[in-house]
Amino acid sequence: MSRAPTDGKRQPRLFADDFDGFGPSRFRPADEEPPVRELRGKRPSKLKRGVKKHGPKLPGVYGMIDNRDRLIYVGKAKNLRSRLLSYFRENSRDPKAGKIISQTRRLVWEQCGDELAALLRELELIQRIRPKYNVQGVPGFQRHHYLCIGKPPAAFVYITAKPTGKELAVYGPFVKRWRSDDAARRLNDWFKLRDCADTVAMNFAEQGELFDHDRAAKCLRFELGTCSGPCAGGCTQKDYAVGVRAAKAFLDGRNRSLLKVLREQMEAAAAAFEFEKATSLRDKLLAVQWIDDRLTLLRHARDQNSFVYPLTGTDGRSRWYLIHRGEVQAVAYPPTADTAAGVARLLAATFTDHPAPAVLSDVAVDSVLLVAGWFRKHADERSKLLTRARAQAECAGPE
Repeated sequence: MSRAPTDGKRQPRLFADDFDGFGPSRFRPADEEPPVRELRGKRPSKLKRGVKKHGPKLPGVYGMIDNRDRLIYVGKAKNLRSRLLSYFRENSRDPKAGKIISQTRRLVWEQCGDELAALLRELELIQRIRPKYNVQGVPGFQRHHYLCIGKPPAAFVYITAKPTGKELAVYGPFVKRWRSDDAARRLNDWFKLRDCADTVAMNFAEQGELFDHDRAAKCLRFELGTCSGPCAGGCTQKDYAVGVRAAKAFLDGRNRSLLKVLREQMEAAAAAFEFEKATSLRDKLLAVQWIDDRLTLLRHARDQNSFVYPLTGTDGRSRWYLIHRGEVQAVAYPPTADTAAGVARLLAATFTDHPAPAVLSDVAVDSVLLVAGWFRKHADERSKLLTRARAQAECAGPE
């Protein structure tokens, strides 16, 4: 799925008719019909009066529609009434909110059973519709990227938006390009891998007779000791491959000794009052620690994080969130005598035993990070989780 923003002038008239909701969602039970509302007004003051009169103090998602029937912004709220009224407070709202509400001619909302449902629904709508004010000025959301190892004959760590499938390894996706670029640079330096252009010829030591022995390296990294110099016969192809394997082992999570070594060096430099050196080592550590933390989270989500999350909403109804490999795949009401068979089939379809993908898609990763963030914020909720077997058992004998 492309993450480029939709041009507001080209966005189709999705909301030309009376509002009856944002459409189907995989983040609510199939037979659930959420309450919806539409307010119309050429002036913000009229919309404000409508929110005061009809706005529910409940979670949900809302949308702003302009005079050309285009959804220009979608948001979520734990309390719809409070959140929507904040758009009309001229002295405390941010400039973007003022700009959005000044272009709004129709304000719509769709209630959700709980706060998690609102978070998931907002993400679903942004990914599907990409309203102008949700994506403008947010490059991390517009375009995901991947960290790769590849490009023979001397592989190295690099960033790309579109892996070709020919890489030795692909990791991600990620959303903060500057952090990924920094991490890739630090890893190439640590493992002494090249980072030069593809046009630079590689001349390994065992190929010495094929080129002039006086040929110099094409950059200063060889002289600085941060590259093994495969372009200038500074290493054999076999020796260079050792660094490539070590970088892959770190990114795979099989050998994380790099973090320990950097931390020890930083602490030693600080103890010796070499503060400039300690600061440099700290920056290196932060860069590689960030990439390690992100990859650990994605690995955990991909290989584990499969369970059923029962959650009782503000509407008093309980819902089962079926989370497989870190992503909400479906939502259902807990089984009853009449619905147990259908819920059991949904469990079987959701918790498949197919091999986990090597990397998450750019769409899936947003859901994975949202779920991970939810359980970081609500750690006590983990005690409620049901295993697949426990959920299936409840379907076999619902009360």
